[in-house]
Parts: sequence; C-alpha cells; structure tokens
Amino acid sequence: MSQPLTVLLQARPHGAARGLTSVCCSHATVLRAAIQVALAHGTPLLVEATSNQVDQFGGYTGMTPAQFARYVHGLAAAAGLPAERLILGGDHLGPNAWQGLPAAAAMDHAETLIHAYVSAGFQKIHLDCSMACADDPPRLSDALVAERSARLARVAEAAAAQAGLAAPVYVIGTEVPVPGGEASLGGGVAVTAPAAADQTLQVHAQAFAAQGLQAAWERVIAMVVQPGVDFDHSQVQHYAPAAAAELSAFLRRQTLRPGLVFEAHSTDYQTEAALAALVRDGFAILKVGPAATFALREALFALSHIEAELLPAARRAGLIEVLEAAMLAQPRHWQKHYGGTPAQQTLLRRYAFSDRCRYYWGEPAVQTAVDQLIANLDGIELPLPLVSQFLPEQARAVLEGRLAPRAQALAEHKVGAVLAAYARACGG
Repeated sequence: MSQPLTVLLQARPHGAARGLTSVCCSHATVLRAAIQVALAHGTPLLVEATSNQVDQFGGYTGMTPAQFARYVHGLAAAAGLPAERLILGGDHLGPNAWQGLPAAAAMDHAETLIHAYVSAGFQKIHLDCSMACADDPPRLSDALVAERSARLARVAEAAAAQAGLAAPVYVIGTEVPVPGGEASLGGGVAVTAPAAADQTLQVHAQAFAAQGLQAAWERVIAMVVQPGVDFDHSQVQHYAPAAAAELSAFLRRQTLRPGLVFEAHSTDYQTEAALAALVRDGFAILKVGPAATFALREALFALSHIEAELLPAARRAGLIEVLEAAMLAQPRHWQKHYGGTPAQQTLLRRYAFSDRCRYYWGEPAVQTAVDQLIANLDGIELPLPLVSQFLPEQARAVLEGRLAPRAQALAEHKVGAVLAAYARACGG
C-alpha cells in the first residue's frame, strides 16, 4: 500500500479526522494548481483518471494509462513534488465504456483496462461493475456486481505481480452517483441505507473469498456510498450530518474490513465546513472534478473580459466565442444533458455547475485561443484595479505579494483556492 494511504488509514482509528482529496481531472492548469496546494499544505496528491477519460484505446483525452501516468509524474517532477507523495488512481474501472456490448465482450475489455492501469503504476483502483451491458437485465444483482469486481481484482493482482509492482489498494461500491452531477436534483438524492452498505460489503467479501483473493480483500480500503451530496446544473445539495448519522455509525461498527473508510463522489461545490464534516463522519476520500474545471472556466472567462478591456477586437483571442463555436460544432458532450430553449442552453453551456465545457479545452481551436489569451495578457501590464474587478481574490493575493499578476498564475491560483479548501478539510 502506498505510504500516504497507509498514514490515512492508520490515523483514523486513533481519532484523527484525516482525509484525502481525489482530484479527478486531466487539465494541466488544474493539476499544476493541485500540485501547488499539496506542496503548500504538506499533503499527498491523489490524481485519478476515469475509465472514459483514459483507457487502453486513449479515452476522450487521447491518453492510455501509461501515457497519463507519465504526464502527471512529469508535471509533479517539474514543480518539485516528490514522487512518493503522488498517488495515481483509476475511477469507475469496469465495463462502463462498453455497456453497448454483450457482457462477455465488455468484461474482456474491462480486464484489459484494469491490466493497463495497474501495469502503469496506478495504486488505487475503483472496481465499478455496477452498469448493465447489452445482454444484462436492466438492474444487476449485488452478487453479480461483486463477482465481476472480484474478477477484475484478480486481473489487477496478476498485473502488479507481472510488472514487479506493489499490489494496489481497492475501492468497491455500487452506490455510484451520476458522473458530472445530476441532470436535476429534484427532491434531492437519498443517503445510502446502512443495510444496503452492509449488503455491498458482504457480497464483495464473499466474491473475493470465492476467487481466493483474501490478500486483495485486505487491501480494500474504501467503499463508495451516497452521503447525500450532489449537484445539478444550478443547484447544490449540501451535506447534512444528521441524515448520514446512521450510515456513519454502520461504518464504525462493521468488522468485515477493519479500518474501512467511505469514498464520497460528487462533493463539488460543498462548503469547506461541509467537507470537514464529511471527513469527520468517515467519508475520508473526497472526489472533486467539475468544481475545479468550473473555477478554471471562471478564471479564463475573467481573463477574457480583462483582455476585452485592454486590447482592440482584432487582437483578442475571443476565447468565449471560440469555445461556444466548438461546443455547437460538436454537441455530443452536452446535447443530451442541457435542455430548454436555445437561450437557456447557451447559459448552461457557459455557466452550468455540471461544466460540460470541460470536455472542450483540448480541442485544437480552443487550446489555440487559450494560448493566445495568455500570450496577449503576458505581453502587457495588467492594471490591478482591472484584475480586482474580475478576479478579486487573486487581486488581494497580488497586493499582499503572494501572487504575480500574470495570466497563468492568476488562473492557477483561482483553481487552487477551490482545492485548498479540500486540503484544509482533510486535515492538511
């Protein structure tokens, strides 16, 4: 087990409200900000890739697990973060990307996926076989989900041994929120019932035992449950400790996996107090993704507004317009998520908490516009009153001598402010 995870698990039984932030993002600016936060707070950095983002075929980032690992390690090394403080994780690893195939074919792909992640040095593996494939019933039984998860754990164990790497740690759990937030919170999401959490733990223990994976079972460190937090395009469901009290009590009394913690997904946009309460109550691994890229989008839009005040139209990057054009030209990442009138869809594309525009930062035209925006602003002196108008928190940091008034630094600082709240809540 990697040392930072060992420290986390060993500290909690002795009363330390320690947690770990999981940064689920591949954007270089977000990752650089996360690295700076880890350095400033003396914490480890857990970076996770999802199964649709990074896979053996490249995923939507175009990176295989080995390429993603090299990319993140390169960013960390360049910033001076020791390699032993960087943990790579794989999220929702299973047949997710191949649900349209028969289960046998989808699980074959999932085995290759798991092997690629572990062989590339990913140390934390979320086994997620909760989704139905083409020839499955609409809802899978807990036992079948657990059986498939154990099958993938067996592949992971063999991959680590073949590569001469330490065996990974595992996260299990079928109460997985919708990636990227809900389309609509409606009446809110329900907290996982303790009986359901117990059932998940029981069937996974049995499935691991049936496949002779006792050593792997002892490295199951966390279970994904729903603590009652989520977000949609414009609303946030905040953590209510009283509603999750029975679930937290179950975690303390269960004995199948001593030291087990809960992993909370979709914690984006929670207050710092709510994040700290989650960690205190056993939800010790906090996932964040869209909130970080939302802050990045806010920063880049703010810089675009600064550019518009300083440069004539012919010299501007026009990032906001270029991003909009890219999203309209390739609507597959937002069209089924954003309803309403054309005007409402425009607002959602730009400003929704679900932040579907995060899928477009890698588009060549959008990346070119970002690069031009940064170059344009780095070529002139940014008036501090103008920075204060659009990036007030960053302007204060400039006034205090903590931040250079440079476009890239301003953007990273804004993202870092989001991630720093997580670091503090996790005891950093």
